Amino acid sequence: MRTVHDVHAAELPQRAEALLRDGHRLALIAAHHDADAVRLVHLFVSGPPDTRIELHVRLDPTRPEVPSLAHLSFPAGRFEREMRDLHGIVPLDHPQPRRLVRHFHWPRGWYPMHPDAGDPPAFGEQEGPYPFLAVTGDGVYEIPVGPVHAGLIEPGHFRFSVVGETILKLKARLWFVHKGIEKLFQGRSVAAGLPLAERISGDTAVGHALAYCLAVEEATGAAVPEQAQCARALLLELERLHNHVADLGMLCNDVGYGILNAHAQRVREQLLRLNSTVTGHRLLRGGVVPGGSALRTLPGPAQLDAVGDDIRDIVRLALGHSTVHDRFTGTAILRTEAARDIGCLGYVARASGLAQDARIAHPFTPHGQPGHVPVHAGGDVLARFLVRAEEIDASLTLIRELTDRVSTGAVLGPTAVPGEGPLSGVGLVEGWRGTIATRVELAADGTLKRVKPVDPSFFNWPALPVALNDTIVPDFPLTNKSFNLSYAGNDL
Repeated sequence: MRTVHDVHAAELPQRAEALLRDGHRLALIAAHHDADAVRLVHLFVSGPPDTRIELHVRLDPTRPEVPSLAHLSFPAGRFEREMRDLHGIVPLDHPQPRRLVRHFHWPRGWYPMHPDAGDPPAFGEQEGPYPFLAVTGDGVYEIPVGPVHAGLIEPGHFRFSVVGETILKLKARLWFVHKGIEKLFQGRSVAAGLPLAERISGDTAVGHALAYCLAVEEATGAAVPEQAQCARALLLELERLHNHVADLGMLCNDVGYGILNAHAQRVREQLLRLNSTVTGHRLLRGGVVPGGSALRTLPGPAQLDAVGDDIRDIVRLALGHSTVHDRFTGTAILRTEAARDIGCLGYVARASGLAQDARIAHPFTPHGQPGHVPVHAGGDVLARFLVRAEEIDASLTLIRELTDRVSTGAVLGPTAVPGEGPLSGVGLVEGWRGTIATRVELAADGTLKRVKPVDPSFFNWPALPVALNDTIVPDFPLTNKSFNLSYAGNDL
């Protein structure tokens, strides 16, 4: 259930504080440039039962200013900095007013999401060095890593302040590949928006496509057949499988157990080939469509059983190896309190003792909810490994259950008529990294007026430096892989 409340800017902190105190979390902040005002949408969610509350604040377009919520919510402070960089909306009394998205070669006063922004101006020289916090003291030195990395990894800059091998502070600087995704959605048809949603973060094609479709369907009032709902849930678990097994292998690889990584990638390849038979694409694109689903084949029980046996063998061999277990245990601990304060989602949150799962809090189908959500309180690399391993078993169980409720071919609900729905909608989906939130507003002709997607990596990136405090530099690759956050999903 989603409710909308119009509030005055001065009331916003008090209303937000009450919602946060009652157990809601801030899922997104979206800025809208209406004809007569700048409108901010703060979406707060909780569940079960599935509850969604929007606070709409209207601002003077000639001087768009709003009281900051950063003192109440860490994610709010980051959304506000993003909003200032892209829209020119000023969060008053923000404790960290410096840029977040726009690097220092972006021109001053140019806000790409403002309706009068025009074409991008020529980027210039750096206005000055990025204001990294310098850590001083005897024996302290800095190690800069990136933004260009070896292999195919996307760009991100990591600045380590170190004594000996111990990390005193890490600063992760992102947004080197800001693509203007939100702007690219504007004016497209619903159908033309789907391929863009699938490519927000390539390894999460199902999760982002589903969040987008759920939002569009709420906005249009479209009904989705139960068979299609179950097919979507099945695809979501297939996506979780191939990503989690790849992570298990690469975590083993980062502690020198390359043969297990080879086996894990062999299993992942089997799953990718299975994906291709199910939707025609190795990353499962094309399976989730507005109003329904489109499957070519269904996974066979024998194949799933063989995959499950292989993965359990990999996990058993990894945890039975003393070096692997020792390197995982106690490495890069993210405490429960820190994960809660930062607003972590997905397996990062669940490995730190927070039982959060949108499949239970915000179900989109009566079937496909896990009977047990794996939670570990250790907060270390081992906990993040174990949560993935246990989620794989849960996903295999769900896929077997859902297969009996799904049919192949296109399964679509009645065609939605533009203008008959509420013209806005929200999709909340438990992607393999965590909860994805997408909010959509449609124009009167049914085209996309505004799309705001939020990948769980936006919430989880700030937790990586916290977990790495007092960790040694050689454990950075292992820790980074245990989080496995998306650059593309963050750098929209």
